[in-house]
Amino acid sequence: MKTISVLVFFFFFLLFLIAEARSKKMTNCTKTFSCGSLDFRFPFFNTTMPSQCGLFKLKCTNHQITEMQLVENGEWYKVTSVSQADTITITDPRLNQSLETGSCTDLSKFSLPDSPWLNLTTLYKCNNSRENGFTYANCKGGGSSLYYSNLQDYSGCSGIKSPESWNISRNKNHSILNATFSLHINLPRHCRRCYRRGGICTMIKHKFRCLGGSKEDYQGEKLKLGLGIGGSLILIIILVGLFIFIQRIRRRKTSSDLISRYNSNSDVEFSHVFFKIPIFSYKELQEATDNFSKDRLLGDGGFGTVYYGKVRDGREVAVKRLYEHNYRRLEQFMNEIEILTRLHHKNLVSLYGCTSRRSRELLLVYEFVPNGTVADHLFGEAENPTHQDFLTWSMRLSIAIETASALAYLHASDIIHRDVKTTNILLDRNYGVKVADFGLSRLFPTDATHVSTAPQGTAGYVDPEYHHCYHLTDKSDVYSFGVVLVELISSKPAVDINRSKSEINLSSLAINKIQNKATHELIDQSLGYGTNEGVRKMTTMVAGLAFQCLQQDGTMRPTMEEVVKELKEIQNEEQKCQYYNYREETVTPHPSPPDWGEASLMQNKKFPRSPISVTEQWTSKSTTPNTSAYSC
Repeated sequence: MKTISVLVFFFFFLLFLIAEARSKKMTNCTKTFSCGSLDFRFPFFNTTMPSQCGLFKLKCTNHQITEMQLVENGEWYKVTSVSQADTITITDPRLNQSLETGSCTDLSKFSLPDSPWLNLTTLYKCNNSRENGFTYANCKGGGSSLYYSNLQDYSGCSGIKSPESWNISRNKNHSILNATFSLHINLPRHCRRCYRRGGICTMIKHKFRCLGGSKEDYQGEKLKLGLGIGGSLILIIILVGLFIFIQRIRRRKTSSDLISRYNSNSDVEFSHVFFKIPIFSYKELQEATDNFSKDRLLGDGGFGTVYYGKVRDGREVAVKRLYEHNYRRLEQFMNEIEILTRLHHKNLVSLYGCTSRRSRELLLVYEFVPNGTVADHLFGEAENPTHQDFLTWSMRLSIAIETASALAYLHASDIIHRDVKTTNILLDRNYGVKVADFGLSRLFPTDATHVSTAPQGTAGYVDPEYHHCYHLTDKSDVYSFGVVLVELISSKPAVDINRSKSEINLSSLAINKIQNKATHELIDQSLGYGTNEGVRKMTTMVAGLAFQCLQQDGTMRPTMEEVVKELKEIQNEEQKCQYYNYREETVTPHPSPPDWGEASLMQNKKFPRSPISVTEQWTSKSTTPNTSAYSC
C-alpha cells in the first residue's frame, strides 16, 4: 500500500506539472478568487486581473460583491446575487433612480449590452401603434411608453435588449417595471476549454471562436514532458487504475464504511469535488421549510421528497430531501450534483446548492418553479386545484419545443436524462419549461453507442428496446418524449388502467390510432381539432412526429435535435394561419384546403416503409415483449 501511495502521489504531481504547462500563458490569471465567503472562477474575474481572465468583471468592496460589468468597459450594475449555476441578479442604478424620481420616459437608454454570453430578449418601440402593445405603469411619457414583445413586421421599430422579465406575455396592457432582474449566463461548451488553453472566447458571425490559445503548443508541451518521464508514467497509470478498481470493489461491499468516510470528510474537500457550489446548513434549510412541514410539500418521487422554502437571502427555493442516508441515496446525491453543476440552459432547473458532507441529511437546493408540472395542468390534482387549468394548443406546442430543446442540449452534453415524463417538466409563472429531476441521469461515454444498465424510469415512458436489451441510448429519451407529445395532444395520462387492456399504455393507443388513420379519436377535441383547421393540421403533424419517436427500433427514431427542428417548423405553420388568434385562442371554423386532410398529412411524414412490422411489435406492448421482435 505504501508503494501504491507513493506512486499515486507521484502521478498527481505529474498532473500538476502538466497543468502548469497548460497555464503557462495565463500567469496573471488565477483559477479561483474569493470575494467574501464565496469563491469564483471563469467566466468571472475581478478588478485586479487582466481582461483576458474572464468575461464578467466583479468589483469586490469590503469583502462583498458590489458591482459587475456585463461587457468590457461597459456600465457597472449593482449585484444582488451571483449563483454558481451562472445566474446573476443585478440592479441597474440608472433605471432605478429614474423609476424613483418618476423621470423614466424611454427604455432605449437602459438597453442592456448585446452580449453573446447572456440570454437576453428584445423589446420593440415603433413609430406607429400596433396590436398587443403594452406600457409600464411606472415608466411613461410622450410616445415612448408603448412597447411590443412579438412582432411580424419590424419596419419603423427599434429593438431594446432586455431581460426576460421585461417583456413577458401579458394578459393586460401594462405592467410594473423593475430595475432589479436576473440574467442567465450561457457559454458554449468549449469556452472554458479555450480559457484553460490561454485563449479568449469570442463570437464571430454567431459562431464560437477561440482566439490566442494554442492547442498545438499545449500538445507539444505534453510531448516534451512525456519524453522526459518515459514509460514510468504508463506504469503509474496502470497501477493507479488497479488501485481505483480495487477501491471501488471494496466500496460496493462495504457501503456503511463509505457513509462513515463520507461524513468525516471536510466541507473544503466537498467544495473542491463539486466545483464549490454554495453549501447550506441543515439548520437554515430546516427553518426555510418550516421544519419540513407537510404544508410546504411540493411532491415526492422514487428517491426523495421536495419542499417549498425561503432561504435567508429571500430567494424562494425547492429543497429535495433524500429518503435515506445510505449508499444508494449517496450515489444519487453525488450524481445529481455532478450533472447539474455542468449544465446551463434556460429550460433546465438550476441548482442553488446543497448540504455538506457532515450534514445530518442529504439535501439539494433548487430554484423554485411556481406553476407546477405539465402533468398537473393536463390531468389536475385533487391536492392542487390551482393547477387544474386548460393549456391552449399554442401553450402546449411551446412546452413541447422548450422541453425538446432542453433534452437536445443534454444529449449534446453527452447526458441521457433517463426519466423524461410530464411530472418532471415544470412550468414557471409565464408557462416557460424547466426540466427537472436528474437523479436517474447517466453521463454517456463519448466513444460508446450505448450504456448497458438495468432499466430504470417510469412505467409508460420506458423505451421497450431499453427494457428488453438493457441498452440505454439517447434514443431512449426520444421514446419517452414521444409519449409526452402524445399526452400533450390527447390530454390522456401515459398509463391508465381504466382503458382497455391493449390501450392501458398511451403509446400503444397512439400507435394503433395513427396507423389506422383514426388520429381524430386520439387528439383532445377541446383544442379545436374539429373546428379549427390550423389546430387540426398542427396536431396531426405532431401526432406524426410522436409516431416516429415511438418506433420500436431506436435507430428509426429521430434525434432530439431533429425533433426540435420539426416542432419549430410546425410552429411556423401556426404563425402562417392568419385566423389563429394567439391571445384568445379563438376557435373559428374554416373551409378545409384539399391538402390538409388527415390522410394526406400522414402520407407526407417520413414514416417507416413497413407499418405492418411496427404493428406486430406493438401488439404485445402491455405484456412482456416477444424476444423475436428485438435484436440487441
